[in-house]
Amino acid sequence: MQESPQTETTAIDPRYYRPAEVDTLLGDASKARQKLGWEPQISFEELVAEMVAADLKEAEKDTYVRKKGYRIYGNAE
Repeated sequence: MQESPQTETTAIDPRYYRPAEVDTLLGDASKARQKLGWEPQISFEELVAEMVAADLKEAEKDTYVRKKGYRIYGNAE
C-alpha cells in the first residue's frame, strides 16, 4: 500500500485582500498643522536618510543570510 503525499490547504478570505498597489502616494500635512498645530520633528531629508538606512540594513542582513546558504522569502517591494 502506497502512502499519499501530505498536502496543506489554506483558505484566504477575500475581505482581507489589499487593493492594488498604487504607483504614487502623496500626503499633505497642512490640515494637521492647521487644525492640530502639528509640526514635523525631522526634516524630509532626514526622513529619507532614515528610510534608506533601514533599507540598506535589511539588504545587508539578507546578503548575510544568503551567504550562509539560506533563502530569503517575501520582502519583494
